[in-house]
Amino acid sequence: MRVLITDGNFKHTLASVRSLGKRGIDVTVLSDMRLSVSFHSKYCSKSILAPNPEHDTTFAESVYDLAKREQFDVVLPISYAAVDQISRVRERLEPYVRVPLPDRASIDLAGNKDKTMQLAESIGVAIPKTYYPQSLKDAERIADSLSYPVVVKGARENGNVGYANSPEELISQYKKISAFSPIVQEYISGGGYGFFALYNHGEARAIFMHRRLREYPVTGGPSTLAESIYDPMLMEQGLKLLDNLQWHGVAMVEFKKDERTGKYFLMEINPKFWGSLELAIASGVDFPYLTCRMACEGDIEPVFSYKTGVKFRWLFPQDVFHAVTKPGAVPEFISDFADRTICYDIDPHDIVPNILQLGMTAGEFALRIKQGRFWRPHGRPLL
Repeated sequence: MRVLITDGNFKHTLASVRSLGKRGIDVTVLSDMRLSVSFHSKYCSKSILAPNPEHDTTFAESVYDLAKREQFDVVLPISYAAVDQISRVRERLEPYVRVPLPDRASIDLAGNKDKTMQLAESIGVAIPKTYYPQSLKDAERIADSLSYPVVVKGARENGNVGYANSPEELISQYKKISAFSPIVQEYISGGGYGFFALYNHGEARAIFMHRRLREYPVTGGPSTLAESIYDPMLMEQGLKLLDNLQWHGVAMVEFKKDERTGKYFLMEINPKFWGSLELAIASGVDFPYLTCRMACEGDIEPVFSYKTGVKFRWLFPQDVFHAVTKPGAVPEFISDFADRTICYDIDPHDIVPNILQLGMTAGEFALRIKQGRFWRPHGRPLL
């Protein structure tokens, strides 16, 4: 089997490359960076420089040209931008390579939080109280009537997020991200939980769930330490959404669990592979491999059981940044090194990508400091 994977510098791209490469699968990786971590994995059979899908609309055409020249069996887009572009040329690609993605309507819905929330509410999946201002005047009109804090989110997938603790802060945050059609939601105080699945034309074929133990930014962001769990209530909510969409391929459905009531509230649907992918693999649900097998064979046996209580830690740069920005977490950050049960993305048999990650940590730190995005880029909700 030959697989083409995009976005070579993402940590979950590296997870996919290692997963497939360890099974003897030939993996070609695309990236716009020569120092992309996956380029330097021993499991990467071939590395190719390509346009950045987030900034260059010629990316899809470059994938199409490559698929025509090479004999790939499957293409796995990793980022939302890659999913978005490749899905738009799917019909042209499919004579040359299998494309395990949902239809455009489903991708568009998942990539727009306003549409996602409206669908969820209509089928009985709990959402935070949500407002859909269509303009700054609409935001000003509702500002004095809200209970604070609230969250201001760009409706589109690449939109920003900000917390507002007063009407004045709401208007300020709205102005900052007005280009992304912001929605306004009540703030749910509680932990982050994820439901992950692989679907075959509307039928679930693999599932997984986790809870975040640490994250960066500390006010809400990707996991830096997470644990595999199984919760029928969480599964029910995730399946209800993806079943309704007749999903195909992988997806992450993100929730927050209200610390007062224990109720799950939908945050978003990600129509792609996710940052904590390695935890699922370590727990026995190898989503990259299962996706490729399903694409090539037409179907797979369902994988609905896995190891729970597995913890996975992403040290560079995420967990380091968590500790720096939350000094109270430093003792736990240090003591976790003595916990031999915690898994890491550091592979001594494939160490070069991890050395690159270590080197990039300093550069990422400097860039975030310069851009004012290091400490609490979303602000802080005051409860």
